Amino acid sequence: MIYRFDTLGSTNDEARGARYRAGDVVWAEEQSAGRGQRGHLWSAARGENLTFSVVLEPRFLAAAEQFLLSEAVALALVGTAADCGIATRIKWTNDLYAGDRKLAGVLIEHDLSGGMLARTVVGVGLNVNQTRFDPALPNPVSMAQLTGRRFDRREVLERFLDRLGEEVGRLGRGGGEELQRDYGAHLYRLGERRPYRFADGTVLEAVLEGVRPSGALVLRLPDGTRGEYLFREAEFVIPRAGER
Repeated sequence: MIYRFDTLGSTNDEARGARYRAGDVVWAEEQSAGRGQRGHLWSAARGENLTFSVVLEPRFLAAAEQFLLSEAVALALVGTAADCGIATRIKWTNDLYAGDRKLAGVLIEHDLSGGMLARTVVGVGLNVNQTRFDPALPNPVSMAQLTGRRFDRREVLERFLDRLGEEVGRLGRGGGEELQRDYGAHLYRLGERRPYRFADGTVLEAVLEGVRPSGALVLRLPDGTRGEYLFREAEFVIPRAGER
């Protein structure tokens, strides 16, 4: 069921409530404290975009394999954008990019039971019809800007839910290896030599070679060695819109 709210602090926080069951969606027109990855806030114009959370109960998946679910979510977003005529890539770990501009962000939160996933809340912020953004944001873009037309947000949400059901279903049927291949094929900057900033502040050019099942980013470093980096250990250096 889709529960639609005028204003919430965070759809993820609301969706963690006991009243919500697997498949339920919490959609807010406005969030006062929407969260993104790395502790960032998610900024979106009221009534123009999609800010929502989906409750899942992927009890078939071990906690050690939780990155597979992140891959499923990212691929569902890629498929949704494609359905709307937009080509996108997945910026590790699961942001959605069109070129060098961010179309969507994801925040996934898990509850565990006995080494398995028990309950998962998938928070999504998708820029749909907004055409003016806070200039402090480095590189946002919307579906409307990319296509020159407005979208029915409910239809876009339903497309995503269908796509998510397909990807999670594939994972539940043992399709993890196939899902990983598809995720890898859609990676942003795959095979390109680009700058990355590492945890100690160093910036180096490296070639993205893929992502491990653990979620570790695999980079070929300037000296020819290969490094593997978990979340927060390496990040993309991306020019602001208009810069190159």
